[in-house]
Amino acid sequence: MEIQQYATLQIEKADGYAVVTLNRPEAMNALSRELLRELAAAISALERDSDVRVLILTGAGRAFCAGLDIKEISTIGLPSLEGSTGNPIKLLAEFSGPVIAAVNGVAVTGGLELMLACDVILAAHSARFADTHARIGLLPAWGLSQKLSRLVGIYRAKEISLSGNFLSAEQAAAWGLVNRVIADSELLPQARALARDMLSVVPHTLAAYKSLINDGAGLSYGDALAYEVERAREANGTLARESLQLDAKQLRARDRSQS
Repeated sequence: MEIQQYATLQIEKADGYAVVTLNRPEAMNALSRELLRELAAAISALERDSDVRVLILTGAGRAFCAGLDIKEISTIGLPSLEGSTGNPIKLLAEFSGPVIAAVNGVAVTGGLELMLACDVILAAHSARFADTHARIGLLPAWGLSQKLSRLVGIYRAKEISLSGNFLSAEQAAAWGLVNRVIADSELLPQARALARDMLSVVPHTLAAYKSLINDGAGLSYGDALAYEVERAREANGTLARESLQLDAKQLRARDRSQS
């Protein structure tokens, strides 16, 4: 097991996956400029690491992420996700392998945006979710207004975003916002177990299947079906050729051993 410590993050790498922990527990892991910068750098580094094929994102202490750092905003304004440091929301969404959110405690506004950039969402019983953009007079700019309505339906999304009210873990699961609700003590163990299950599939299929689902989701149903056939024909044809080459190689090795 390898652990890397940043000022605002902790990265643990083990057996093909990495656990990325937002580590500002005293501020409920609020998204400061430093955290956003370090998170973008960490995700970029993990994408380049061939030993890491699945990510788990979680928060230290009693919160997943309480959103943007309000104290910082009050003194130096809203952070920008543009520029050379990279956009951690976009980098998470575009990570080639699966990203599992293990949500402990609150995921609010910017924290909700961070969660929605992941592929699978596991929620502890203590988890609560809210979009408070309207309560503080802001409009979202990281994708929340479009992602949320596609996940839970436009009417439920309007209820969440236009009221700013909290949603319990159980209600979030009932509305399809999270995959399932787990006892707090079992959250990370089950996230790790799911990561290991994902790592047990044929390696190249993991990223290819995620890409197929994501790319098809942006197409009409008919176009997505055609796109699946096209991608499968290309990928499965390559796999068949590789299997034939492997069979031929194994036959030659067997013939040599018998001669």
